[in-house]
Amino acid sequence: MLAYSHNKEITIQELMDYIPGPDFPTAGLIMGRSGIRKAYQTGRGSITLRANVHIDQKANGKEEIIVTELPYQVNKARLVEKIAELVREKKIEGITDLRDESARQGMRIVIEVRKDANANVLLNNLYKLTALQTTFGVNLLALVNGQPKVLNLKQTLEHYLDHQVEVIRRRTQFDLNKAEARAHILEGLRIALDHIDEIIALIRASETADIARNGLMENYELSHEQAQAILDMRLQRLTGLERDKIENEYDELLARIQELRAILADDEKVLDLIREELLEVKERFNDERRTAIHASENVLEDEDLIPQQNVVITVTHEGYIKRLPITTYKSQRRGGRGIQGMGTNDGDFVEHLFTTNSHRTILSLRIKGKCIVSKAMKFLTFRERRKAFRSSTFCKLKKAKKSVRSFRSRNSVMTSTCSS
Repeated sequence: MLAYSHNKEITIQELMDYIPGPDFPTAGLIMGRSGIRKAYQTGRGSITLRANVHIDQKANGKEEIIVTELPYQVNKARLVEKIAELVREKKIEGITDLRDESARQGMRIVIEVRKDANANVLLNNLYKLTALQTTFGVNLLALVNGQPKVLNLKQTLEHYLDHQVEVIRRRTQFDLNKAEARAHILEGLRIALDHIDEIIALIRASETADIARNGLMENYELSHEQAQAILDMRLQRLTGLERDKIENEYDELLARIQELRAILADDEKVLDLIREELLEVKERFNDERRTAIHASENVLEDEDLIPQQNVVITVTHEGYIKRLPITTYKSQRRGGRGIQGMGTNDGDFVEHLFTTNSHRTILSLRIKGKCIVSKAMKFLTFRERRKAFRSSTFCKLKKAKKSVRSFRSRNSVMTSTCSS
């Protein structure tokens, strides 16, 4: 607001240097700036909020997910119930214990992770399935001249500043009217003190207060308010000390009236007064920002929710593809019996077999040159002896005849599994 009051040509991008984003009372994290930027530029947007979480390593090698801050408007008890429900329904696996250790020192939820589970993958699943990650909708709707209107950040500051100018002007005018009314009374008291003996005689000679009031107004050109103030004045105000107080108060009021009139006559003085009051508010409520802003959106992909695993991909002569964990295959000693990794149709046989990682990319080429891209984890996993699915399902073709060849690069595996 201070920056806008000094430079009304300031851009929204420049304003974001002063207002980087919302600061929520429950702290937490804002993921990315695109939602903030859209809300500031258009008046509407969606901001992704995350809990403040860290992973601790215990002495026995197990990991714990520690939650210390929640997104705005997330209920802690409901969150704990939701996590427990997901564990019971086996939608999330790998959690051995869930505790709420919140105390006076602050909020703390502890999620113990099974020793063979990946804490980061588990946390990503919690972000996706629970309120550890939420979205906060921004709608800068305001009444402008009695009409609802969606405002961007700069327009919001503009209308707020206009409102503050009106408030300052009305308040200043009220204070001026009050000061002038008091000065008017004091002028009457000063006249009374200058003619105290005559006024006392006039009052004593009057039969009623109304007669005395009218006599004061006619003889000394006083207003009704001034005459009434003289009649209401106590005798102790006639002392020299009280006279000095009246004179001092009158002089202060004259200076105050001059100051208030100067404010109403100069728009820049009104703005200076607004800035001064804003600085007082800033000093009074200035505390550290609670909600941190991460530059990265950090959108969860499928591989963030699935642990990395070494797998074996098998492709048959007729174009059937299957994925199995590499742990399915065990080293055999002399005289041992191997494992049948894939069932086949009569006349079909395994033509290609290669190992890869479930997060690596599979590139499948058609004879006509079309390339199909997918992650290894997208291939279905079947039991050892079961048949696989046809490559036409993966390649989205009407027919798939056979696999030609396969090879791998550093970050991907390429196989020409589809022909038409």
